[in-house]
Amino acid sequence: MSVTRGKTVPSLTQEILGNLSHANKTAAWGTLGTLRTFLSFSVDKDVQRLLRAIAGQGVDHSTIVDVLTNRSRGQRQLISRAFRERTQQGSVSAEDVAVEILATRTPPQLQECLAVYKHDFQVEAEKNIKCETSGILQDLLLALAKGHRESYSGIIDYNLAEQDVQALQGAEEPNTEGMWVLIFTQRSPEHLIRVFDQYQRYTGQELEEAVRNRFNGEAQAALLSLASVIRNTPLYFADKLHQALQETEPSYHVLMRILVSRSETDLLSIRAEFKKKFGKSLYSSLQDAVKGDCQSALLALCRAEDI
Repeated sequence: MSVTRGKTVPSLTQEILGNLSHANKTAAWGTLGTLRTFLSFSVDKDVQRLLRAIAGQGVDHSTIVDVLTNRSRGQRQLISRAFRERTQQGSVSAEDVAVEILATRTPPQLQECLAVYKHDFQVEAEKNIKCETSGILQDLLLALAKGHRESYSGIIDYNLAEQDVQALQGAEEPNTEGMWVLIFTQRSPEHLIRVFDQYQRYTGQELEEAVRNRFNGEAQAALLSLASVIRNTPLYFADKLHQALQETEPSYHVLMRILVSRSETDLLSIRAEFKKKFGKSLYSSLQDAVKGDCQSALLALCRAEDI
């Protein structure tokens, strides 16, 4: 399967890659075969051609067939491996979007989102979360959807920070995932940043490293995203925008979602983090990667160049 502009569609590329690898022995007559090694072979160029062929509104079948029926078995294996790596990096899961929305909206915004969701789809978001997810990921999304995160009072609770650090250290044992969910979804961001810092001082490793060691798959990705949001929300979105712009075909739905949703809150901060980390302004990056009417709309939302 391949992801194209937010939709998952069957990929002729993957089908051909799978079927053309069956001949695993060289024929006795060797050069009498119809397919030979392509002398000007470049795996990067071929993968780029294939990605462009599936990125538009319609699949360019002729390009796919031209590339994959004119490469040797060894060359096709290199293409297959690189193609899988590139398409996996370009995918945006529903769970990833859910974490983004549930973790970055203010309580009033979150309640509005959930109300609109129920109105448009005639079902509670929590019910769909229960149907579509399981385990720690489900617990995390349900807790975020309740919107019970504490507000920062301006008073530092040193004792609670100490307790949370100890609880997270103890929660590295089996069947203690619930403590991670409770602390990550109920404590204020200001409190959690202090917990993250103390955890590193006590253990010698960042909390994100503990997450990587403790969890895997979707649960790990969700917790890491949440930790990134807590540490620096504008930087989190800057990373998301940069990733969306690195695709062969820019992820327009990601770019539009972030620029629209953050244009009235912290887009100036996101622009600053983008320039600081990637050495190029968001405005210039959009100019280079996006074309047509969509470019005009996104640049209008971005508003200005950062010198």
